Amino acid sequence: MKITGQKGAPPPAPKGGVETELVEALARIATRLGLSEIEFAQGDLKVRVARQLSGVAAPAPAPAVVPAEAAPDPTPEPIGDVAGLVKSPMVGTAYRRASPDSPPFVEIGSAVKAGDKLLLVEAMKTFNEIVAPRSGQVTRVLIEDGAPVEYGQPLFVIE
Repeated sequence: MKITGQKGAPPPAPKGGVETELVEALARIATRLGLSEIEFAQGDLKVRVARQLSGVAAPAPAPAVVPAEAAPDPTPEPIGDVAGLVKSPMVGTAYRRASPDSPPFVEIGSAVKAGDKLLLVEAMKTFNEIVAPRSGQVTRVLIEDGAPVEYGQPLFVIE
């Protein structure tokens, strides 16, 4: 534990043990709440108690139990090798529109030609256009705007 006083100077010597009791109380509070530091100021007295947390995190509270019928299915339907599947050629962040107030480049039902822009993938501060590999109609959109994408992740189905 590191204890500092006002402006980084050590705290004044305890008068009757009051500051020591305060420091111990602050340390107990920081430990109980899992804080790495806590600070107290009153008048000219400033006390900051900091501690290094170990790599072991405190156990997280148990999640609330949700009835099975109320829980949505978290696993999407597998895509597999569908003809017309457009996959991400890189890792990055997918953007379905040019700007937040613009309409998406394509939506379900959009007719596209080979070379039409489907979305942008931002990778290393560079926006890369992902274009339709073939002509057809967009039948499925498999990515949300602003979502992270992995290499080879399915993005669209064009039939």
